[in-house]
Amino acid sequence: MSELESALPLNPQEAEQFSPQERILSVARELFCRDGIRATGIDRILAEAGVSKMTLYNRFGSKTALLRAVLLEEGEDWRTRFFGQLQAEGTTPVAHLRAIVPALGRWFTGGKFYGCAFMKAVAEHQNDEPWLRDLAAAHHKEILNKLSELAAQAGYAKTRLLARQLLLLIDGTITALMVSGDPTVLDISAQNLEAILATAERSDS
Repeated sequence: MSELESALPLNPQEAEQFSPQERILSVARELFCRDGIRATGIDRILAEAGVSKMTLYNRFGSKTALLRAVLLEEGEDWRTRFFGQLQAEGTTPVAHLRAIVPALGRWFTGGKFYGCAFMKAVAEHQNDEPWLRDLAAAHHKEILNKLSELAAQAGYAKTRLLARQLLLLIDGTITALMVSGDPTVLDISAQNLEAILATAERSDS
């Protein structure tokens, strides 16, 4: 989460610290993720960002282009924060993998948990915006690649298979937390994570 997003909503004095483009992007990111894409109109973004319609269209061109920019920033930021938290836990690669559920738990309890922006965007638009599915797939591929790296470092044999299992655990946990708001989901996910890691084939076995 950026400094600007953590400060939203802004008063006029605070808004002057950030460029119009930064305000548009951060306000749109907050509203799209929290309230949904279809429910968030351009006029609302303009009002909360304190910019003119001309400024928005000069910077981004359209709501679709703005949504693309939001999702690209959201994905990069999420991956940086998530994998940064895994790396900060323990001193071994296995400890990093075991930190997956605690990292999701910190996101859930951090006050800005709206679920996965990519899954929500695809669900909202179904099949009429295939580029959204492409962005979501690219986001997943980045996560899979990083999970595969961690699995290899931890000494597992079938790293891509394990990465896919872990991604399904991550997506399932996020979805269950988003739908239910029940923190005990994390306890179940932690048990599932341990079972996955315990049964995955090791390269030294």
